[in-house]
Formats: sequence, structure tokens, C-alpha cells
Amino acid sequence: MTQAANAKTGEQFESLFVTPMRAYGALNLETAEKLMATQFGAAESVSEATLAQARGWLAVKCAEDVQKALDGQQQAMQSLGDRLKSDTETLLSLGQDYAQKCQTLAEQQFKALGAK
Repeated sequence: MTQAANAKTGEQFESLFVTPMRAYGALNLETAEKLMATQFGAAESVSEATLAQARGWLAVKCAEDVQKALDGQQQAMQSLGDRLKSDTETLLSLGQDYAQKCQTLAEQQFKALGAK
């Protein structure tokens, strides 16, 4: 009888605590991975643009080259602005998705608690 009670208690503990915690852990890990990928992508874009601008300024030899470098700088800023807008939308979407999934997990947990 004790083994059956222990097994039932173990099953209840697993279903009420361990399984939901795994689900939250998996969600947090997935979200962190997406967030880091976005951050690394942004850092890479900024680094590439910065190095390209430095190369452009190193190539300046006359007034015409200065204008080309300034034009390149303006284009780089436009590109970085577009990237920032895209990343902002991605992060907003990521946050909304995370909140929605957390809510779903919480609702499932409350239903499971109510059924026990």
C-alpha cells in the first residue's frame, strides 16, 4: 500500500510541479536564444557598418572622395536605422509571443490543479 501511495504522490508531484517547470524552462531557453540571436545580429550589423565606414574614410584622397564617404555614411545610417526598426519589431513580437505562451502555460497549470 505504501508503494502505491508513494507512486501516486510521485506522479502528482511530477504532473503538478516538474512538468510545468520544464515547460517554463524550455520557453525561457527558447526566448533567450531568440533574443541573443537578435542581439548578435544587431552587433554584427553595427560592426560591419562601422568597419565599412572606416575603410571609406581611409580611402579619402580628394574632395570628391570626401563626398563619397559622406554619402556612404548617410547610406549606412539609413541601413542601420532600418535594421533597428526591424529588430524592434522582432523584439516586440518575441515579447508578445512569450507573454502569450506564459499565459497558456499558467492556464494549463490552473486547470491541472483544479482537476486534482
